[in-house]
Amino acid sequence: MDRRVPVGHVRPGQNWAMRVLVVEDDKAIASALHRALEREGYSPVTVGTAADALNALPVDFILLDLGLPDRDGLELVARLREVSPAPVIIVTARGTEVDRVAGLDLGADDYVVKPFGVRELVARMNAVLRRVGGRDADASDQRVGALEVDRRTRSVRVELTELSLTPKEYAIIEFLARDPGSVITRQELLDAVWGSDWYGSTKMIDVHVAALRKKLGDAVVVETVRGVGFRLVEPR
Repeated sequence: MDRRVPVGHVRPGQNWAMRVLVVEDDKAIASALHRALEREGYSPVTVGTAADALNALPVDFILLDLGLPDRDGLELVARLREVSPAPVIIVTARGTEVDRVAGLDLGADDYVVKPFGVRELVARMNAVLRRVGGRDADASDQRVGALEVDRRTRSVRVELTELSLTPKEYAIIEFLARDPGSVITRQELLDAVWGSDWYGSTKMIDVHVAALRKKLGDAVVVETVRGVGFRLVEPR
């Protein structure tokens, strides 16, 4: 029997059900991480190339090194976001701000720089699950006007047509749709979508909101509340 649980059904504390894909070409690190995750109760699958990572899908969670032999890890992040809803944490020695920003912008849910402690990594995995994947399995769809947000499949539809959204765009609209009409502050949105440990500029939110508005068209309006944040409302 397949004991895997879809990402939307997994809660912290249920890690025994989680199939974690470890993408790491350093065999010593991969082996150590594999054993550590098993001790924590996860079901790890370890691969050393981008091609093998894509072939290993579907999984419930992905830990991804950027230094892969057949493809740059950042390119793989972008590809994974197209084909898998599983949360992604980048685990790499590349710790520059440029790499961090690029990884998060491409859809990674967190970024951990080597060396790291397993307890810290597991804590970050649980934090990601609480933020993007730990919602109740029976959570109802959210409808605002012609917009429908399906939390189970992490999809957004306008009049039954599914929109092609980036992970950050989905996270923004999903968070705003939880309480339509209410003002969500920039800091609240930043914490929910980028994480409370993100220290970049809040202007990044405006870039993603602008792209989101173009895709939403006239279905709903993401209003800017000057000096405060945003709110989701039906067209007047």
